[in-house]
Amino acid sequence: MPYDLTDRLVVGIAPSALFDSSEAHQVFEESLEAYRAYQDEHLDDPLPRGTAFPFIKRLLALNDLRPGNNLVEVIVLAKDDAITGLRIMKSIEHYGLPIERAVFTEGKAPYDYIPALNVCLYLSGSKSDVERAVDLGYPAGRVLGFGAVDDDEQDGTLRVALDFDGVLASDEAEKIYQSSNLATFLEHEREHANEPLEAGPMKQFLLAMGRIQQAELDRVAAGEDYTPRVRVAMVTARQAPAHERAVATLRSWNVQVNDAFFLGGIEKARVLSVLAPHIYFDDQIGHLEPAQGTVASVLVPYGVMHGGASD
Repeated sequence: MPYDLTDRLVVGIAPSALFDSSEAHQVFEESLEAYRAYQDEHLDDPLPRGTAFPFIKRLLALNDLRPGNNLVEVIVLAKDDAITGLRIMKSIEHYGLPIERAVFTEGKAPYDYIPALNVCLYLSGSKSDVERAVDLGYPAGRVLGFGAVDDDEQDGTLRVALDFDGVLASDEAEKIYQSSNLATFLEHEREHANEPLEAGPMKQFLLAMGRIQQAELDRVAAGEDYTPRVRVAMVTARQAPAHERAVATLRSWNVQVNDAFFLGGIEKARVLSVLAPHIYFDDQIGHLEPAQGTVASVLVPYGVMHGGASD
């Protein structure tokens, strides 16, 4: 029987997101030969942990919810070849991460394999790779080196936070705001409060996280001594009355979040510093930069805020 990916949360991750590969990348920029020699020389030197490492570590740990039939699958998607990729796989082994599958495409961006592998989240440090993936309609985000949450917590909790417009949902409402003003936007959203927005890049990731949370609730309902470890937050600049359409959209997807922040222009970093998510997704760099050093940040370069179309 083939290994079925349809009922799993599949993350495709580039080495630049999982590890700090900046030193190796500098050598790669010199020449492929120099890079191969460098990787061979440092084959047994683990790559330092990168921005997304704590998120991936905690996400994989949730596979104990369904032993023998993983809820989560993480697949390395790398522009290395199989030889230079050896150091990546040895680094994964060194840190004890249960990542067994990898795709090496020798200099070619691997985003074409996202649909084939049922990937609902592709993380990379490459600006061009992520932008192209999003243009193709794939759920991609660029991990920014703004600092990651310490991964030494003992309780294994996983806190994920996402923006709404342009991340979970489409940028339809954002277009109204950008082409008019706040008052017009709020009136438009009041009039359309009961009309769910179309899906954004990270809808399927949110749904997959919801399935994991349901597995946790099933354990509690079965009377097991289990404390849920996953907490999902929506952090949006929306405010009343525009909050109603966001809630209506989530309800139409039959999904809910643990925490919802409708900040109406309050700097998101104020909330993020308290929430301390292991990863945060936003479509605007201006919301991510103030959280530098507090949260592992992912930029989703989608739609009108990035000069592109969302359809």
